[in-house]
Amino acid sequence: ALFAFSPRAFSFFAVVAVPCRLVIMDSAKEIILASSDPAVTEGRAEVCGPSFERGLEGVAEKWLTTGFQATSLGRAVEEVNRMRRWRLSDVPVELEQDDAFKDPEVRRRTKCTVYLSYTSNMISSGVREVILYLVKRKLVDVLVTTAGGIEEDFIKCLAPTFVGDFDEAKGSTLRRKGVNRIGNLLIPNDNYCKFEDWLRPILETMTDEQDAKTKNELLEDPWTPSKIIRRLGREINDESSVYYWAFKNNIPVYCPALTDGSIGDMLYFHSYKRNFLLDIVKDVRAINDSAVRSKCTGMIILGGGIVKHHTCNANLMRNGADFAVFINTAAEFDGSDAGARPDEAISWGKIKIDAQPVKVYADATIAFPLLVARTFAAAKDDDHDK
Repeated sequence: ALFAFSPRAFSFFAVVAVPCRLVIMDSAKEIILASSDPAVTEGRAEVCGPSFERGLEGVAEKWLTTGFQATSLGRAVEEVNRMRRWRLSDVPVELEQDDAFKDPEVRRRTKCTVYLSYTSNMISSGVREVILYLVKRKLVDVLVTTAGGIEEDFIKCLAPTFVGDFDEAKGSTLRRKGVNRIGNLLIPNDNYCKFEDWLRPILETMTDEQDAKTKNELLEDPWTPSKIIRRLGREINDESSVYYWAFKNNIPVYCPALTDGSIGDMLYFHSYKRNFLLDIVKDVRAINDSAVRSKCTGMIILGGGIVKHHTCNANLMRNGADFAVFINTAAEFDGSDAGARPDEAISWGKIKIDAQPVKVYADATIAFPLLVARTFAAAKDDDHDK
């Protein structure tokens, strides 16, 4: 009897149920298909992928509209081209306070100072040849790297690095065979022995030169990491070396952690025989001064850690870089320097507030050659690069 419905009662429930269903459907429609505000997409490019009819050129032309990290790479191309093309003559002369920079010709020739910073694995890999291309042609102005980023360049002049696999063999097996692994690259211990044989007499000569100076001369002109790198670039006398060309083209190379690698090991053993003094303060002053005295600065940073921070911190001294491109695979959730996005650098004053910096989340061995191909290499005949 409890569940018995009369025809009249059933008719009542049916009449009530239909409007309720309509109300629910209308409510769901409002939630799921909320009306679009055209202002959000106004002026935005439509998503469009590459056209293979134009080969690789057709692919690169569509990075900006492909989405995800292809779009970031496309924006990095635009940012590098902005820093490459910048001239002081683009800035109204009325804003100039230094009389030496009021001459129109001086303003036309005053370019953005480009800092290229990279971790050691870039030199261990084939990205070394990309960096070599830029340094040989004087397309960058300042280099910042790690100890490995210095010594691996010279080691490659003495013996090759080989392509292996990430799962080549157990570390213990490679250790017994005297082979070192960097990712999927293999470097025999013999390479380091050749490097030590080459470096040892140079260290002795540099120490002799140090000891021949008076105390005042030594205070005025000590050995610094950048001076050592310049000397080694001269000594290697090999056109396949990045630092040979840095020496030839007078491009400073800063390495605040020069002792953190094979060179440091050599200095450690050398210190038991002779005292060798290394002044890092003069280099910090030199890189900071280079930023302060520049009318415009741009940063291209591959990887993170000390090379990223050292470059950004130098630009803090001028209230931030005007242009910046970061390429690495790190995320910011752990508060690491590598993972920090450009917006964090803006908060510290290391990138200017009105800048348009770009971070590309990608393996630099893929992204950086593509970036250079669409910027410096593509513009090799452009007057702005002269």
